[in-house]
Amino acid sequence: MPYLQLDVNGRHPVEDKKRLAARLCETYATLMSVDIRRISIAIRECGEGGVWRTVDGTPEPVSVLMCDIRRGRPAALRLEVAKALCKDCIDILGLREDRLNVEFTQHAGDEMYHPTLGGYSPEWSEGED
Repeated sequence: MPYLQLDVNGRHPVEDKKRLAARLCETYATLMSVDIRRISIAIRECGEGGVWRTVDGTPEPVSVLMCDIRRGRPAALRLEVAKALCKDCIDILGLREDRLNVEFTQHAGDEMYHPTLGGYSPEWSEGED
């Protein structure tokens, strides 16, 4: 963990998705002080009309970034990360800020297993690198 999954309408060039994956990893690793090798990124192209939210009574195409992260991160830090990740998605894929939202799901370290990185993810504590 962490696992970031972006659901988008339409299709995007592979090079743009690769650039976005790299940028999301860099942003997340820097702000959350985690080993970049623990981060997995999925960019799911749901096709035209694949992701919707009702806006002013009308279904509108949107994008959603789901972030499965270690529990215990302060709300202020999650907000900073969400804003930065949104900026990355807007800058690289051209997503609309008003049609993009971020959701966090928090997990204990023993719910995230990385065999190449020594097993379970360590629990987070403020000030930890």
